[in-house]
Amino acid sequence: MEFTINQIAAMLGGVVKGDGNLKINMLAKIQDAKPGQIAFLSNPKYEQFIYTTHASAVIVSNEFVPRKEITSVLICVRDPYNSFTVLLQEYYKMVSFQKTGIEEPSFIGKGSTVGESVYRGAFSYIGNNVRIGDNVKIYPHVFVGDNITIGNNVILHPNVKLYADTKIGNNCVIHAGVVIGSDGFGFAPQSDGTYKSIPQMGNVIIEDDVVIGANTVIDCATMYGDSTIIRQGVKLDNLIQIAHNVEVGKNTVIAAQSGISGSTKIGEHCVIAGQVGIAGHIEIANNTSIGAQAGISKSIKEEGQKLIGYPVFDVKDYFRSYAVFKRLPDLNERLRQLEKVVNGVKQENPVINDSAPS
Repeated sequence: MEFTINQIAAMLGGVVKGDGNLKINMLAKIQDAKPGQIAFLSNPKYEQFIYTTHASAVIVSNEFVPRKEITSVLICVRDPYNSFTVLLQEYYKMVSFQKTGIEEPSFIGKGSTVGESVYRGAFSYIGNNVRIGDNVKIYPHVFVGDNITIGNNVILHPNVKLYADTKIGNNCVIHAGVVIGSDGFGFAPQSDGTYKSIPQMGNVIIEDDVVIGANTVIDCATMYGDSTIIRQGVKLDNLIQIAHNVEVGKNTVIAAQSGISGSTKIGEHCVIAGQVGIAGHIEIANNTSIGAQAGISKSIKEEGQKLIGYPVFDVKDYFRSYAVFKRLPDLNERLRQLEKVVNGVKQENPVINDSAPS
């Protein structure tokens, strides 16, 4: 796939300085780029490479003023980093959505419909009464259960498992090994010390523009008619556990190895770092940022807080407390020395009790 520099500039709303008819076939880092490739310069620390790069084109800021001669064609934009991100997204789409057709063996059940430009990889399974939109890519060994709806421009990478009644919106990417709709962790303790399984009858709804990382698991809701919901624009990293009846608000991002217990509601535009543990039946306000390995045991009601620690508290207070914590051995030793001094003074000046019997 090749594009001219002029075509790329038009896509980015940029201005070309140089030969806009040159062809570009690859994106690259500015220090490693070769002819036929395009790079970008955003961080001033990398300016040195724009004078030595072999890239055919470099995306730069409108304010960039070169200090030496540059052999590459420049595309001047408002935000080079964001513009290069746009190019990466477009390139990813072109690569990811190339495949079409049906590989054998594969299976599709009764009453299921498939849109246009769909790819179905070998050993993929589609159950009964499934609705699949246009330009959906289903890679090998994907399982799609009964009564599932999948929107347009969705990618299901190898070994994705969608349990029955799951609903997937448009423009979603679900990476390898993801399981959606598995049973929630519901067990009722019995008088004899055993546990009885509680049937999990609900489903999972994934809204538009959601990305789910590899080996993440999202459990179905407990009751029929209820849903575990991942709202529009959410980005989930690898190895995340989301329990039954959880709701994750719009444009929230969650990093790897985090776990969310059942019936918890997470607000919009939250940032949750890696290995965060969140208890069940609580709510987290919009625009909350939670640091790595934090533990959330109760609701966070005030919006816009930055929290860390276990139990979680304000990040500034945490680092002030941590500064004291690191000094505890030294402070303890100083305390012991003070005790020795105080005890020594007491021994040198014993208290005389005049009322004691002679």
